[in-house]
Amino acid sequence: MSISAKDVMALRQRTGLGMMECKKALSDTDGDVDAAIKLLREQLGSKMQERSGREAMEGAVAAARRDGAVSLVQLVSETDFAARNDGFVAAAQKIAELALDGPDGEHTEGTAAMNDLVEGLRITIKENITLRRFVKLSAPKVGSYVHHNRKLGAIIGAEGDLSDDLLMGLCQHVTAAVPPLMPAPEAIDADGLDPAKVEAARAEFTQEAADSGKPPQIVEKIVEGKLSKWKDERVLMGQVYVRELDARKPVRDYIPKGARVTHMLRYSLTD
Repeated sequence: MSISAKDVMALRQRTGLGMMECKKALSDTDGDVDAAIKLLREQLGSKMQERSGREAMEGAVAAARRDGAVSLVQLVSETDFAARNDGFVAAAQKIAELALDGPDGEHTEGTAAMNDLVEGLRITIKENITLRRFVKLSAPKVGSYVHHNRKLGAIIGAEGDLSDDLLMGLCQHVTAAVPPLMPAPEAIDADGLDPAKVEAARAEFTQEAADSGKPPQIVEKIVEGKLSKWKDERVLMGQVYVRELDARKPVRDYIPKGARVTHMLRYSLTD
């Protein structure tokens, strides 16, 4: 049958593929647009599998919020050019919204709807594009923030009288807290730190203090002081709040009485 230029253009607008690819698909399916899209998915999906060995190091982080829930998504691609594509950014955001419909927790396997979006990107952009991971968190109070370059993002769960602005500020802190300014927080507070790391730090400080020749009671005070500082440098509550660096006050000083942060998660494309 005759395939009109209008039909080819309509298929091209739906798939983002070239004119010749669209025309051939329509010819092979007797002008059935839905069948042509299915055929293209089958044909190009196979080609995308051949590219699956190519490492995906670029991509985008996206977040979404709704009714006491927040999500964070990491969608990766081979090139930054693909990651900046409007369709790629929109798909990442849609996946974040879809994540809100699912169960809490971190996941590496997308739903059928998520996988369809990813497959569509693989066909149109023709790169190895993968949904690396996503998470949904439910809490009385939630916050989210994605850095302007879409390569970093964070979500927070909390309870108590925390404003939306403070919640976003905490997420900005978790996102922005990287060397040399300060390390990204490893935990919300000292209770969440790896006990093995804490003991290793204690042993190091103890040896340093003992080598100084000071009396045991002084050594103990030195060790506790250094360890307290070491912990504060590595936890959200102890770090200097990035929004108020001049004040030199830790995050804990900005948390209202009776409120607390219960969950914290940070995504980076380099993780």
